[in-house]
Amino acid sequence: MLSDRIEGKWIDAFCEIFERCAVKPGDTTAILSETQSRALNVQLAELALLRMGARPFHIVVPTPRNKQIVPVRSTGASEAIQRLAPVVTALQQAGFVVDCTIEGLMHAVETPEILKAGARILVISNEHPEALERMVPDSGLEKRVRAATKILRGTKRMRVTSKAGTDLDVDMVGASTVGVWGWTDKPGTLAHWPGGLVVSFPKSKTVNGTLVMAAGDINLTFKRYLTSKITMTLTDDYVTELAGEGTDAELMRRYLAAWGDREAYAVSHVGFGMNPAARYEGLSMYDQRDTNGTELRAVAGNFLFSTGANEFAGRYTAGHFDLPVMGTTIELDGTAVVREGVLQDVFG
Repeated sequence: MLSDRIEGKWIDAFCEIFERCAVKPGDTTAILSETQSRALNVQLAELALLRMGARPFHIVVPTPRNKQIVPVRSTGASEAIQRLAPVVTALQQAGFVVDCTIEGLMHAVETPEILKAGARILVISNEHPEALERMVPDSGLEKRVRAATKILRGTKRMRVTSKAGTDLDVDMVGASTVGVWGWTDKPGTLAHWPGGLVVSFPKSKTVNGTLVMAAGDINLTFKRYLTSKITMTLTDDYVTELAGEGTDAELMRRYLAAWGDREAYAVSHVGFGMNPAARYEGLSMYDQRDTNGTELRAVAGNFLFSTGANEFAGRYTAGHFDLPVMGTTIELDGTAVVREGVLQDVFG
């Protein structure tokens, strides 16, 4: 088991990422955490900012009670702030926010208001710093993710196929696309570390077909590699059938049903990983409490399929699955950007 001793190399890694976020000496910075946050990352953020000459302050809020019937994992929608106006105001005025909440502020209800004020937010994913230090991004990754984002924003049709039987059609007209390379240096923007992926939120009634997850694909909500096949039939965005024998399919069926919410069965976003430093086997290297699985989302060439909330399609729910699928071919308007799980050299 890895020790929670602070290491100088981890402070170095945090300094590198904050430098890319344009943190300068004298900058006021907020470190947002909750009582159940990973204390080591909170401490590393503070020490790195102080080493850089910034002026950090802490906002620590109690981790709220889970009001859902099931455990909630990897939603990217932290409920830690609980709409507390003084907290929102402080984050708006900070300029730079280091987000160390468990779930992160990517989809939190308060985030648009914070960003609108001009603050920039870096979500430090709830990973052990040993994983973070391996995935400090570089300018080359930023260039490739930016290029992929531009291509997706101009795409009309995405088709995803695989030897396992996947044949999924996505109408991309009007979809909202976001690329994340691991840092943000512009006011009013949010990024997360680790980065290296691009995702699109399709409009309503745009996703149809079949998605087949084979043994070795990943359910990040459960933090497990699949051992058996799962076949999902999608009709106008919704999973209308989830077939499969064994624990993997049964876990998914029970978790989806537990929400009692049709929107939990709908598509949230589609995209693919682009980070060559992200390792497929990474999930097997850490205890479940020591990983949030962000590395697996960024593995180059994976098709990242997610169910749950999609504000661009007018759907909201607390239920969420992130499902990296390996070995697919992803075509954008007929051009393969991923071929049988291998990211193609089309992004400059």
